[in-house]
Amino acid sequence: MALDQSFVGRTYPPTDPYEVGREKIREFAEAIGDTNPAYTDAEAAKALGYSDVIAPPTFVFAITFKAAGQVIEDPQLGLDYSRVVHGDQKFAYTRPVRSGDRLSVTSTIEAIKSMAGNDIIDIRGEVHDEAGEHVVTAFTKLVARADREA
Repeated sequence: MALDQSFVGRTYPPTDPYEVGREKIREFAEAIGDTNPAYTDAEAAKALGYSDVIAPPTFVFAITFKAAGQVIEDPQLGLDYSRVVHGDQKFAYTRPVRSGDRLSVTSTIEAIKSMAGNDIIDIRGEVHDEAGEHVVTAFTKLVARADREA
């Protein structure tokens, strides 16, 4: 069954702040194989004009995807997560994520489409720091595959 179009524009409450730590950034950079010293060396980051180490651009996915869980788990929406695949991901940065940031995410359903029985949902995650300043917007596309047996 197609998802309800009336959910387009629905915004969910901001998440509790996530505190970004140097060790989490280092672990993430290692996991993706990125050796940029700005991710692991505070002095290298400062030489580039940052106050502390910065995170690789995709680091914020862990925070924004967790926040998108509010959408995914909304029983009124009725998304069957067992059929979901990750369709696309984009980021629009105002500034890099830095160690010491306390980030909150507000998720909004941007679009819902049905194509060939598949439901496609676009979620925008607005990430702000503790001062309320915009850091990054994450755009997540999820595809709930059609039930071919139905």
